[in-house]
Amino acid sequence: MKAVRKAGCLVVLLVCCAAACAAPLSSMMSAASSLAAASGGDGGGEDLGGSAAGIPDRMLTAYKGAVRGVKKEVPKCRGMRWPVLAGIARIESNHAVGRTIAADGAITPRILGPVLNGSGAGGNTTVFADTDGGRWDGDTRFERAVGPFQFLPQTFRSMGRDGNGDGAVDPHNADDAALGAAVYLCGDGRNLRDDKQLRSALFAYNRSDAYVAEVAGWIDRYDAGATSAGGLSTAKGDARTVLDAALAQRGVPYSWGGGNASGKSRGICCSPNGQDGRQVVGFDCSGLTLYAFARAGVRLPRLAADQAGVGTRIPASAGYKALKPGDLVFYGYVPTQNSSIHHVGIYLGNGQMVNAARPGTKIRVDALSSMGGFAGGARVL
Repeated sequence: MKAVRKAGCLVVLLVCCAAACAAPLSSMMSAASSLAAASGGDGGGEDLGGSAAGIPDRMLTAYKGAVRGVKKEVPKCRGMRWPVLAGIARIESNHAVGRTIAADGAITPRILGPVLNGSGAGGNTTVFADTDGGRWDGDTRFERAVGPFQFLPQTFRSMGRDGNGDGAVDPHNADDAALGAAVYLCGDGRNLRDDKQLRSALFAYNRSDAYVAEVAGWIDRYDAGATSAGGLSTAKGDARTVLDAALAQRGVPYSWGGGNASGKSRGICCSPNGQDGRQVVGFDCSGLTLYAFARAGVRLPRLAADQAGVGTRIPASAGYKALKPGDLVFYGYVPTQNSSIHHVGIYLGNGQMVNAARPGTKIRVDALSSMGGFAGGARVL
C-alpha cells in the first residue's frame, strides 16, 4: 500500500497581475471542465469526455488512457473514469504542475515524497526500508513515494503497468503511473460508481479518512465537469451570438494578454508562471470575453475586474442558479470585492462556462463548481 501521510493539497502561491487574467493555481483551484461532446464508456460508466483547466493536457491524456487500459488489466472493474484518477493526482502531486511532461509521458524533474525514515516528515512516523536499491527514489536506505501518484516503490513493482507501450514500467512516467493507479483502485473488480466501493478503494490507497474525504471532493468536482455541455440550446438572440463566437474559439491557445474585439492576437510578457504572451497567438480570459461580446455589438473593458462593473451585477450569494446563458461569470481572491477579481468566463448553462483558463491550456468548456473564489456574474445582454 502507499505510505500513510497527512492529507493535504500542495500549496501554490497565488499571484495576481493587473495586465491580464488567469485562473490561479492554488489549493482551492483545480478547475474541471468538459467539451461539448463527452464520449461515453460501456455499461460500467467509464467517462472519457471532458477536460480540466487545472490539469496539464498531457496528464489528462494519461488519465484517459488509463481508463481505456484498465479494461484489459482488470476486466471486471466498472466505473473507472478519469475524474477518479484526477482526484488522487490532484492531492498527490497537483497533476505534476510545474514539471515538464514529455510526449512519451516522462516527467522531469522527478516527483519524490519525504524520506520515510520515521522522522514524521509528511505525517509518516513508520520506517520504510529501501526496496528498490534507489532505482526510483534515489535513496538506498529508505523508501520515498515516487511519481505523480506517489507510489511506494514496492507497491509500484506489483501494480505498475506499461501505459505507453514503450516496453518499460516507470512510476515517473505519467501513462505508467496512471494505469498503475487505475489497476490498484480497481482491485479484484470494484464498481467505482458505487460510493461505498469508491471510498473503500481510496482508503486502500491511503488509509486516512481525511484523505478519502478530500479526494472524494475533487472527484465530485471533476465528475461535474465530465458531463456534456447542455445549456447552449436555451440561449437565444445576442446571448446565442456571444456563445457561438466563444465556442468557435475552442482549441485556440491561451495567450497572456492576448485577444481583442477583432479576434485572437499575440499577448504580452509575462504571466506569473512565465508565459511570454508575445510568442503565442490566442486569448486570455478577458480577451476572449471582449471578442465574443463584440460580436453582439457590446464593447467590454479589457480587464476581468473592470468587466464586473458592466451590466447588472449578480452577487456570489445568489449562487449558480441565478446565472443565465450568456452571462459573464467571475472568480476573485475576495469574492465580494470586484477589485480582487482575477478571472472571467462566459456562462454556457448547465453549470458550465466557456473559458480561457490559464497559460499552457486551450479554450474549452469548464465546470463552474470546480474553481475556488466564485464571485458571481454580470448580465450584460
